[in-house]
Amino acid sequence: MAKEAFRGAIPADRRYDTRNDMWVRRDGDGVVIGATAFGIHLAGKVIAFTAKPRGAEVVVGRGLGTIESAKTVIAVHAPISFVLEEGNEAAEERPQAINDDPYGAGWMARGRALAWEAEAAGLVDAAAYAAHVRAMDPGAEVEP
Repeated sequence: MAKEAFRGAIPADRRYDTRNDMWVRRDGDGVVIGATAFGIHLAGKVIAFTAKPRGAEVVVGRGLGTIESAKTVIAVHAPISFVLEEGNEAAEERPQAINDDPYGAGWMARGRALAWEAEAAGLVDAAAYAAHVRAMDPGAEVEP
């Protein structure tokens, strides 16, 4: 049985990591990070999430926590380097928020970026991420 095509949103107010299907949004002096709806679509329904502890220094591409889906346990790779100031405890207690609202209540980590200017250049905007999604899943229906 073929997997259903992706149908979902890609908000324009953040940057995207096409390697790991993660998003990052500037929030004042800090950043908020989460998995994209497309990344969750690929992984399958998230049934558990655990962030690294507060104060952890996470380097771009390294794990900021783990998610468990019906398929597997996956390291969640950071789209930028940052110091983790807050993991989303509500999403750890009720991981359905990550499935239902990955760009809102389902965020995964907040922190202080360590090399924003240098590393943001490796991220893409919403239009480029939408093109990435369509290349990976030609039947995808992407909403702004």
